[in-house]
Amino acid sequence: MWLQDKLEKKIVEQRARIKGIVEQYSDQKIGDITVKHLFSGLRGNDLMVSDVSYVDPEDGIHYRGFSIDELLKLLPKADDSEMPLAGGMYYLLLIGELPTREEALAVEEDWRRIGDLPYYVADMLRAMPKDTHPMTMFSQAILALQSRSEFTLHYNNGLKRPDYWRPTLKDSMSLVAKTPAIAASIYNIKYQNNDLIPPSQTYDWSANFAYMINKDWDKHYIELCRLFFALHADQGTGNVSAHTAWLVNSALSDVFYSCSAAMNGLAGPLHGRANQDCLEWLLDILREFGSCPTESEMEGYIWKTLNRGKVIPGYGHAVLRKTDPRFTAQLEFGRKYIGDDDLFKLVEIVYRIVPRVLKEHGKAKNPWPNVDAISGTLQYHCGMREYDFYTVLFGVGRMMGITANLVWARALSAPLERPQSITLDILEKRIADVIS
Repeated sequence: MWLQDKLEKKIVEQRARIKGIVEQYSDQKIGDITVKHLFSGLRGNDLMVSDVSYVDPEDGIHYRGFSIDELLKLLPKADDSEMPLAGGMYYLLLIGELPTREEALAVEEDWRRIGDLPYYVADMLRAMPKDTHPMTMFSQAILALQSRSEFTLHYNNGLKRPDYWRPTLKDSMSLVAKTPAIAASIYNIKYQNNDLIPPSQTYDWSANFAYMINKDWDKHYIELCRLFFALHADQGTGNVSAHTAWLVNSALSDVFYSCSAAMNGLAGPLHGRANQDCLEWLLDILREFGSCPTESEMEGYIWKTLNRGKVIPGYGHAVLRKTDPRFTAQLEFGRKYIGDDDLFKLVEIVYRIVPRVLKEHGKAKNPWPNVDAISGTLQYHCGMREYDFYTVLFGVGRMMGITANLVWARALSAPLERPQSITLDILEKRIADVIS
C-alpha cells in the first residue's frame, strides 16, 4: 500500500521525537489540575497530544498546521470544483503534508476500489425498526463491519506492537471508503424507497454520497458535500467523539469498535446533534413571524429568549473565542449560492444581532457563532429536509480525522488510557491538607 510506505517514514521520525522528549523531560510539569477542572469535564486542560488537528482559540481549527481558509485554497480540487477533494484532506491528516493532485486522486482511487457496502450490512439496516434513529443505524453499520477487521485478524496471529498501525491503516482506509455508502444506505432505507445505489467509479468520495442518494444532478449540493465533509473532518482529540474513539482504541479495540463508539458520542445534543437543534430554532422563528423578521424584531426575540433563561443555539464554543472559520466558510458558500433564501437571510440577521446582544447580556463568555449555527441551513435549502440525519453527515466527514488519529495512536504506541478516580472524601481531605 503506497500510503503505508509514505506513512512509515513519518512514523519513524515521530517515534524518535517522542522518545527524546520523554527521556529528557519525563518529570517536567506542564500544567495543574484544580478542583474546578474536576467538576467541569477537565475543560481547558492540555491532556492529549495529536498533530492531526488543533483548535486555536483565536484562529479556529487547524489541520496539520493549516487554517480552514488556507486549506480551502491549497488542497487539490475536484474537476470543475472550487472545493477540496476528500482524498487530499485524508492524505494531509495522515501524512502531515499537502498532497499533490495526483496523490489526492490516488487516495480517491483506493477508496473507489473498496467502497462497496457488503450486502449483509444493508440487510441489517433494512431489518431495523422503521423508527430507529439514523445515528443508531450508523453506529450499528460500522460495528457490523468489524468481522472484517484486519487488525483483529493479525493481532490474533501474533502481530508485534510496532506494527499495530499497519492493519489499523488498512481498517481505516476500508471504513472511510465505505462511510458515504453507509450514510447513503441509511438515508435511502429510512427516508426513500429502500433501493440502494452502488458507489460510482467516476465520482470523487464526497460527490459519491450525493450520487448514491440521487442528488448528483444538483451541482450545488455536490459542492456543499465537498465543503461540509472537509470542514467537519476533525476537531482535535478532546471532543467527545474523537476522545471516545481514542479511549476505546487504547484498549486495542479495532477501528470498527472504536468508531462505532465514537458515533454514539457524536449523537448527543451537546455534540453532533447541535446542528439539528440550531436548524429547528431557526425554523421556529420563521414560523412565528411568518417570514424573515426585521433586525429590530429579531433583537426583541433574542432578548425574550435570554430573559427566559434559554440559550441561543449555535452561539458559543468550548475553545473558540471568535467566529468559527467553519461558519465563515459556509456563510460565504451561502452568499454565493443561496443568498435569496429566507432561512439563509435569517442566519445572516442572527449573526448581525446575537453577538452584540450576548455582549450586552453579559453572561456569555463567547458570543460568536460556531459551525452548527449555519450547517443545517445549507443542507435544508438543498433539499435535505430530514434533519435528524444531519449528524450522520457530520459523522461522514469526522471519520477522516478520527481514523487518522487512530493510525497515529497505534503507530506511536499510545498507552491504555486509565486516569485515576478519587472519592469526595479523598478530595476534601486533599484540599484540607493543602489549605492547612
